[in-house]
Amino acid sequence: MVKRTGTNRRKTRGIQSKNIRAKGKINVNSYFQEFKPGEKALLSLESGVQNGLYFRRFHGKIADIVRKTGQCYELKVMDGKEKTIVVHPVHLKKIKIPKPVSKTGGI
Repeated sequence: MVKRTGTNRRKTRGIQSKNIRAKGKINVNSYFQEFKPGEKALLSLESGVQNGLYFRRFHGKIADIVRKTGQCYELKVMDGKEKTIVVHPVHLKKIKIPKPVSKTGGI
């Protein structure tokens, strides 16, 4: 076996760093936000908090909330196949998927 070089934060200078205007204290509302099972969330990294962090491959993906485990949430992510990850809510953003418009035009 080849010995692994570094950790899962290796080669992440661009992904896991903040814009100069976004630096400072994190928003407390995003730290304690609540999700319900079945909701969709965007994986968006908050570099000021390292606990409950996902692997960099999942950055920018949309995931389904499965359940809450402690402070974190269990998510299902499609990455070639369906994978389960556990993420802290500070790294999640709520999104709304618009409902499809029906093609039957009723007045």
